[in-house]
Amino acid sequence: MPSKPRIDAFGALSLTGFAVLLAFNQVVIKVVNEGLQPVFFAGLRSLGGALLIFGWMRLRGIALTLPRNTLVPGIAMGALFALEFVCLFWALDLTTVTRTSVIFYTMPMWMALGAHFFIPGDHLTAAKGAGLALAFAGVVVALTLRGEGGEASLLGDLLALAGAMGWAGLALMARGTALRHVRPEVQLLWQLTISAPLLLVAALFFGPLLRAPEVIHWAGLGFQIVVIVSAGFLFWLWLLSIYPPSSVAAFSFLTPVFGVLMGWLMLGDAVGPGILIALALVCAGLILVNRPPRGA
Repeated sequence: MPSKPRIDAFGALSLTGFAVLLAFNQVVIKVVNEGLQPVFFAGLRSLGGALLIFGWMRLRGIALTLPRNTLVPGIAMGALFALEFVCLFWALDLTTVTRTSVIFYTMPMWMALGAHFFIPGDHLTAAKGAGLALAFAGVVVALTLRGEGGEASLLGDLLALAGAMGWAGLALMARGTALRHVRPEVQLLWQLTISAPLLLVAALFFGPLLRAPEVIHWAGLGFQIVVIVSAGFLFWLWLLSIYPPSSVAAFSFLTPVFGVLMGWLMLGDAVGPGILIALALVCAGLILVNRPPRGA
């Protein structure tokens, strides 16, 4: 499909659906954590995803090697990917989906801040600066207003924040190093291949690997491998190849909205005034951060 200059109806529906999928993904992680230790779960997900992506790339005839000058950043990207998901999966073991959604999906805020220092020509504008301030205020509200019932672990919230920063770091590495010349599918395969053994070894230090898993927990793991890591990520890369990245990023504010809604509907998470204020500030900030320049 040829590239398009703006988001059309198909793109809007696809990106909205992807935001719903990412929100539901956090519910799945929360549920599977009841049967599988979070870091072990993340390692199995990376291993299964790597095998599926490898098979898909072989089927498509996509080269699997990295140029020599991308080997070090490729390994670093895989290690950072592992760290990001240690933080996210552990966060969802300690705190609620609603709180994690608000904090973790501040990633574009941290990416915009990092890009200002590390990506030539990608400087903060007044609108982006205002967006960063609003989103940061939302994080502060989420971290400080904690007396609304349910799980509200400070460690879990901070891990979600660290995961958001790790995700932003991955995006900055993809744009600011020699990896920008490598196909996204190859980047994804390296992230999964390197993170799998790191996560599986790290899992040995986080307690028992199994927590009396049942069918629903194994089904959730399968959903993660097939729908999220493989099909979902590839679909996202495909959308990025068709639509302007800034327009695609503009839909990022939908994911914390759907995350809070699903945490409340499906898991009974408490949603009081504090988390709603934090959500509103974060979403407003993300809209400003991803707003295209005037005249674009």
